[in-house]
Amino acid sequence: MKSFRFSLLILIVSIAFASPAKSAESLEQTISYLIDCVANSKATFIRNGTSHTPAEAAEHIRAKYAHFKKEIKTPEDFIRLSASKSPLSGKPYPVRLPAGEGIQPHQGFTD
Repeated sequence: MKSFRFSLLILIVSIAFASPAKSAESLEQTISYLIDCVANSKATFIRNGTSHTPAEAAEHIRAKYAHFKKEIKTPEDFIRLSASKSPLSGKPYPVRLPAGEGIQPHQGFTD
């Protein structure tokens, strides 16, 4: 099966836009929705070389959100600061889909 290279950012954004959100939805509701999408996915999340379940990934993203909350003003800030890469190593988080193909983060989407 052909492997595709995308970032976790693209995965989360595409999930978010798969079901249109209300325009009046708050930032907190949007972030909660995005974290729930991660938690309910069937993907394996790889953080600093270690595989994690969707529930573990969601919990880690929640902890990072709590840490960066004062800096997060938009969903894009949330994705950039909490859901796309390790703040310690600076490495993007790859994702492995259920069929086994890996999604490697695209270097152009990380800061």
